[in-house]
Amino acid sequence: MSSQKSSSVPTKDITPVQQMTASCSGAVITSLFVTPLDVVKIRLQAQNSSFPKGKCFVYCNGLMDHICVCENGNSKAWYKTPGCFTGTLDAFIKIIHVEGVRSLWSGLPPTLVMAVPATVIYFTCYDQLCSVLKHRMGDRSDYVPLLAGAIARVGSATVISPLELVRTKMQSEKLSYRELSAVIWSALHNKGWRSLWRGWGPTLLRDVPFSAMYWFNYEKGKAWLCQYYNCSDPTFAITFMAGALSGSFASVITLPFDVVKTRRQVELGELQTIKLSTQVSSSTYHVMKRIVAENGVSGLFAGFLPRLIKVAPACAVMISTYEFGKAFFHRYNQKKQRVTKLQPSTSSRPEKH
Repeated sequence: MSSQKSSSVPTKDITPVQQMTASCSGAVITSLFVTPLDVVKIRLQAQNSSFPKGKCFVYCNGLMDHICVCENGNSKAWYKTPGCFTGTLDAFIKIIHVEGVRSLWSGLPPTLVMAVPATVIYFTCYDQLCSVLKHRMGDRSDYVPLLAGAIARVGSATVISPLELVRTKMQSEKLSYRELSAVIWSALHNKGWRSLWRGWGPTLLRDVPFSAMYWFNYEKGKAWLCQYYNCSDPTFAITFMAGALSGSFASVITLPFDVVKTRRQVELGELQTIKLSTQVSSSTYHVMKRIVAENGVSGLFAGFLPRLIKVAPACAVMISTYEFGKAFFHRYNQKKQRVTKLQPSTSSRPEKH
């Protein structure tokens, strides 16, 4: 079965606004599902090695990674440590018992302000590009997801990168909006517009290959599962399984770039917090070289299992929810069209009698 035939909902059957609504719903549900896992992970990390003031750590809501700066040892629910946790399940139980269920979603609202728009842009662009490229590539349409996924990720990363820089600066230096505006204009005057896209290159090195591999393997996996289970349209379970498998594969392949990007984000965040200009080269190549020198080649694959555990369910929940939303709007549009077609014939019946 070809990948085109197994495609769940043709883009032309739903509007871009409906695509954005479906991806927005998927983004919110993914964040609600994944955020507690990352909050618990950070709390376990804080228990093993305390986070002093100025220390940076990476927080993920299932959609994007965010750099966070500690104000002091116990000011944020992300990394304060009430009691002793013996493991993940024990941490879940104690956090809920002592602090309430809401504590598991610490930091979710501010990160959604960026994560949801980025996801909406990304998924909508992917579908629109697929629709255009399938007509242009003809016999090579099997490679459309590969190309569309890469281009969509470049677009969303480019749009969001300045916002990510602004948010990190606000967190690290506790600036008011007026002070932040002055800092940004000063940077633009001294370093030009390119300063707003600092860190854009390392982000693309990780996210673009991930996106290309993810979509290509997802479409192939979805087609194979549809053929295996002998169904014409992919079910929720099929999209969930295909999303988890393709996300796992892509995360493993791009792990070294993820390690480099995380190290670079943390180092730059901590240097900004203590207001020092970095004397160490922060280019992707030099960071990678430094990691290998300090920890060996295995250092480039640090955090293999935690990344897999986080990425696989996030990809599965996001894509299956998104496909479900598109299928809902597809059925809604078809029903609306049928009703519209029946209306003229219904109004003309009394005239025939």
